[in-house]
Amino acid sequence: MKLKSTFLVHKYGEENLLIPTAGEAFSGIVKGNDTLGEILNLLREETTEEAMTDAILLKFDAPRDVVERDVKKAVEELRKIGALDE
Repeated sequence: MKLKSTFLVHKYGEENLLIPTAGEAFSGIVKGNDTLGEILNLLREETTEEAMTDAILLKFDAPRDVVERDVKKAVEELRKIGALDE
């Protein structure tokens, strides 16, 4: 899976933003913490949930089950708004 090129990732202060460009059905802005920001950055290239979990564990001190749950939830939400190419 990979983030669609029609969605822009931007960091504004402490918030990580995902912004759709024209032509997308979703017309809002997604705001999130550093974990979401890392997930969005990893999705700039083709990846898997497992690979994202492993990369986040190298960057943040958190239990694997918590990171797996966070990645799964983020991916589900990104699918709902049509932000992923799969």
